[in-house]
Amino acid sequence: LAPTIKERVLGHAEVRQLFSVPKMGTISGCYVTDGTISRTNTKVRVVRDQVMVYEGKIGSLRRFKDDAKEVQQGYECGIGVENFNDVKVGDVLEAYVLEEEATKL
Repeated sequence: LAPTIKERVLGHAEVRQLFSVPKMGTISGCYVTDGTISRTNTKVRVVRDQVMVYEGKIGSLRRFKDDAKEVQQGYECGIGVENFNDVKVGDVLEAYVLEEEATKL
C-alpha cells in the first residue's frame, strides 16, 4: 500500500517589519508566536487575513546577522520565502512538514 502523507505544523511567525535586500528580495522580520521555525525540509504558508496567499519553501532563516537552523518560540528572526516578495506586515508565516505514515489495513 502507498504511504499516507500527513501534514504537521511546526510553528507560526508574525511578520512585524519588512527589509529589502538586493539579490535576495524581501526579507520579513518576524516574531515566532508558537512552536519553532526550522529551515531544513520545511515548507511555509503565507496567511493574510485567515486566507492562504502563498505556499512554498523557506529560502533563508537568520537570527541577527547569523544563519540559523531553527528559531524557538518568543524569539525574533528574519525569514526569506523563496520566489515570493509580496509579504506584508501583519501576515502570518506557518511552517509545516509533510510526513509519510505507513498505511494500515
